Amino acid sequence: MITKNLKDMKRLLLVLSVIVAGFTLSNVNAQTTAPVKKWGQLQVIGTQLCDQQGNPVVLRGISLGWHNLWPRFYNKKAVKTLHQDWHANVVRAAMGIMIEDNYLENPEYAMQCMTPVIESAIKNDVYVIIDWHSHKLLTAEATKFFGEMAKKYGKHPHVIYELYNEPVEDSWDDLKAYAQTVIKEIRKYDPDNIILMGCPHWDQDVHIVAESPITGVTNVMYTLHYYAATHKDYLRDRMREAAKRIPIFVSESGVCEASGDGEINEEETQKWIDLMEELKISWVFWSVSDKNESCSMLLPRATPGGPWPDDVIKRSGRIVKGLLTKYNKD
Repeated sequence: MITKNLKDMKRLLLVLSVIVAGFTLSNVNAQTTAPVKKWGQLQVIGTQLCDQQGNPVVLRGISLGWHNLWPRFYNKKAVKTLHQDWHANVVRAAMGIMIEDNYLENPEYAMQCMTPVIESAIKNDVYVIIDWHSHKLLTAEATKFFGEMAKKYGKHPHVIYELYNEPVEDSWDDLKAYAQTVIKEIRKYDPDNIILMGCPHWDQDVHIVAESPITGVTNVMYTLHYYAATHKDYLRDRMREAAKRIPIFVSESGVCEASGDGEINEEETQKWIDLMEELKISWVFWSVSDKNESCSMLLPRATPGGPWPDDVIKRSGRIVKGLLTKYNKD
């Protein structure tokens, strides 16, 4: 009887030890996958994005679609899903400044969309890009907006400011003047969070920026956008050369054509990934939306917050989720 009781006790202790070990391991994994806890206050050293200790960092994530076109995905649960299920360590909130019902026409509604995304990112300990999603230069409006954002969220190391999505016809001289004005306003309230600035011609002319970057500023990076089925070796070569001189952040990219539709090219997508990983350049894919086009990652019957089963994730979403899972191992 005593022997049997000892065996039963040992069996019980073994079960308990497995449970405790599993609980401890899950806590460790939860901590290591919380990027802001891991990397803290980001900084730019030379041309490289780094953590608070000065070690190189690569952010990899997903952009939500325009807030005024797909507001249903602008919620706390969607951010949690993108981080925990899709393994994104950065989420981009694309606040529409164009098309109907945009921020300029309806600022209160825009912030009803943006606020839960920003605050959920902070709660889930992931980085969040506040994106002024415009193709037009609007200095006064952007300066006011980013001043308000810096005043409200500048104390959080999670926040990244994207000053201008895809300038189209603006010269770099005009864009520099714009950036200097907006950056000055942000730095009144937030001295150190990362700032992203768009480049001429749909964020592709990084070679022009590399010749004459903004001076007198810190923790500023320059955005390059590509769509893999359209932008191939020529733009990759341009990025490689520019990255020797300026810090680059790929804040928007796609597996398809530049229109957001058409061919999906996985081979060219992987070439871009390989180069960005080689150069330690951060990347974000477009987009969490349900439009009938190639770059949209979800079907219309997908729930607003997820988790999203495979049968509602479109091909582009499956590709991007796979890439994030592979490269955001920790």
